[in-house]
Amino acid sequence: MSMSPQAAPAVTTPPAPGPKETDGRTSQRPLALRLLARPEVGVFLGAVAVLVFFLIAAPSVRQGSSMATVLYQSSTIGIMALPVALLMIGGEFDLSSGVAVITSALTASMLSYQLTMNVWVGVIVALLVSLGIGAFNGWMVVRTGLPSFLVTLGTFLILQGVNLAVTKLVTGNVATDDISTMDGFDQAKKIFASSFDVGGVQVKITVVWWLVFAALATWVLLRTKYGNWIFAVGGNKDSARAVGVPVNFTKITLFMTVGFGAWFVGMHQLFSFNTVQSGEGVGQELIYIAAAVIGGCLLTGGYGSAIGPVFGAFMFGMVNQGIVYAGWNPDWFKAFLGVMLLGAVLINLWVQRTATRR
Repeated sequence: MSMSPQAAPAVTTPPAPGPKETDGRTSQRPLALRLLARPEVGVFLGAVAVLVFFLIAAPSVRQGSSMATVLYQSSTIGIMALPVALLMIGGEFDLSSGVAVITSALTASMLSYQLTMNVWVGVIVALLVSLGIGAFNGWMVVRTGLPSFLVTLGTFLILQGVNLAVTKLVTGNVATDDISTMDGFDQAKKIFASSFDVGGVQVKITVVWWLVFAALATWVLLRTKYGNWIFAVGGNKDSARAVGVPVNFTKITLFMTVGFGAWFVGMHQLFSFNTVQSGEGVGQELIYIAAAVIGGCLLTGGYGSAIGPVFGAFMFGMVNQGIVYAGWNPDWFKAFLGVMLLGAVLINLWVQRTATRR
């Protein structure tokens, strides 16, 4: 019996690959759109434009000493703008941050002078007071559910009255006494208000602290679990709570971070001028918030960075000092401030829409 030959196995040829299917979820966005999605890109370009403008309009800005003054002015705003920005990313505001700076300085000054104590005792107590104010604001917000705008507006009014009333009661004046001869003053001044030489130009130590705090805040936002919590509670606190994010803890600690910033800036003011005027600080909270908004933080929360407010604060310092160096009427600063704020809000809106458009 003959055997039939074994059939050869069939060979299946794969079809020629067609055009790759993509949709809005899988397609790679252009580099330009990915850059625009970064909250600090717009303010960086704005800061460069402002710098170039004043380098042309005010030639004296080109001097090293002038730029050091600009950086110093920027740093005193920027140190506070950083925690305010983190709080805004977390979906909250703090309108008491300006007067809280003065409260901290007044506490350290009067406690040290009136009780004849080492200034470091006043510094530490002032830190505790500042953290306590922040914790109170955060606790009231999460406990009552009231908007942080209303809670911190109440704190703002309370601190404004207490600052003036207690200072008059204790010192008999609207300003504190000079503490420059107190024990520990020189050591504290080196940390909070000293200067160092760079190429023959005196640079304030606050510029270094400003950059250090900015780097730390950036690391926290981008590399830690706490940074993820900040974005989560600012985006949608109910959804964040549903996935296990400690919403109350995050919000309270963010308010305490603002308190820490107020303490640090307050110590700088105290050890720079040796005395504190109790009525100062009003209106500064709007400067801090504006620097954060110009830096790319959305008013609705859940979006922003720590680098953006650095450029935002630099724009403030550049405009504030640039107007003076240009010989213009300094009253124009408020007009520039309004234009920058309105422009930043419009640019942020455009960037957000452009970055999310397919």
